[in-house]
Amino acid sequence: MTKRNTQQRRHNILVQVNELGEVAVEKLAQQFQTSEVTIRKDLTSLEKSGLLLRRYGGAIALPKEIVSDEIDSKRKVAIAKAAAKLIKDHNRVIIDSGRTTAAMIPELANKRGLVVMTNAIKVASRLLALENEPTLLMTGGTWDPHSESFQGQVAENVLCSYDFDQLFIGADGIDVKRGTTTFNELVGLSQVMAKAAREVIVMVESDKIGRKIPNLELPWKIVTTLITDNGLADEKRKAIEACGVKLICAEFIE
Repeated sequence: MTKRNTQQRRHNILVQVNELGEVAVEKLAQQFQTSEVTIRKDLTSLEKSGLLLRRYGGAIALPKEIVSDEIDSKRKVAIAKAAAKLIKDHNRVIIDSGRTTAAMIPELANKRGLVVMTNAIKVASRLLALENEPTLLMTGGTWDPHSESFQGQVAENVLCSYDFDQLFIGADGIDVKRGTTTFNELVGLSQVMAKAAREVIVMVESDKIGRKIPNLELPWKIVTTLITDNGLADEKRKAIEACGVKLICAEFIE
């Protein structure tokens, strides 16, 4: 069974789950003429990607309240696609925690030979679901429930021992004069990530640009590129570009 066939089968399983509400391993194995072990692996992979819930003997669709919270917005997807275009085959990249950065993972499915370091379980689980199987590295460290990621000295020490082509990182806000800002006072790891990468690419939705948040995370002098959406006002565009940052505004339609 080729990887392409595996992807198509998993897609068809997901369609059925969403249409019927639930599916059974035995019936799926008969339908796709494969073993029950293979179907269980499919369901496990789909559950890890946050697309369904496993139940004894099969799986069920995600509750509507979970789906509405977890599906990536059109803005995030547009930004994610623009970011993925900057990654070449065999690149070594860091992907920080966050829903916008995690939205980029499905866009990496056709990239070859990637090495990806992350401090986020959500990013890691999405990477493991990819058929092209990028090499995954985890920082480890102290779990921070606010950012849903590993932080602290252990994570920083791990990053210091590597060299990367690119860092992809989100932000709680953007100060157009200073740089990225955050509600989280734990900014040390973000700064170590930036030092470990040749390019620093910030991914943030336009409605976060101009937010007044006290903690400066990454000053403009170490940011290479800012990727946002086409909702960004002209005066903010000009202010950011005046700081020497390359600006990419991804097109999206509501």
